[in-house]
Amino acid sequence: MNSSLNEQASMLLVDDDVVFCQVLCRAMAKRGYAVTVAHSVEQAIPLTQASPPEFAVVDLKMNGASGLRLVQILHELDPSTRIVMLTGFASISTAVEAVKLGATQYLAKPANADEIIAAFGHEPNSDRAFDVQVATLDRLESEHINRVLIEHKGNISATARALNMHRRTLQRKLLKNC
Repeated sequence: MNSSLNEQASMLLVDDDVVFCQVLCRAMAKRGYAVTVAHSVEQAIPLTQASPPEFAVVDLKMNGASGLRLVQILHELDPSTRIVMLTGFASISTAVEAVKLGATQYLAKPANADEIIAAFGHEPNSDRAFDVQVATLDRLESEHINRVLIEHKGNISATARALNMHRRTLQRKLLKNC
């Protein structure tokens, strides 16, 4: 953080999930960051060129360019920018690539504000082994079902039809994941 108590550390949050951005933006603002939000790499580039942030949280997979491209641009603009790459599609290869391009740390979603702030504290390019947690099939299925359920405003029957699943099967899966 900056030495002045009135000056907040700048943070760029780039993710195409609007709800996630709203929640994380509020959480980071409460923790003393001045947060700027973008929903694509293309939207973020002009923001970073105008004023490179001290901290950045970048999603890997978004509409348009990959978050890896933004990590590279941020690192080229200011190598001291602390960058955390978030992804719902964690893999060792993308973790290695992200760190090579300048990311400080790589986290699998879901990650909360405290985990992200802790990740900013890790030393970039250290020889530590990556703690990449690849999502289990059950977790991915649960997240997909919940996304479709939200899209259908909680309507179980409509969600079951969209998933090509029997309504009772969907109810059992939802109860199992409670």
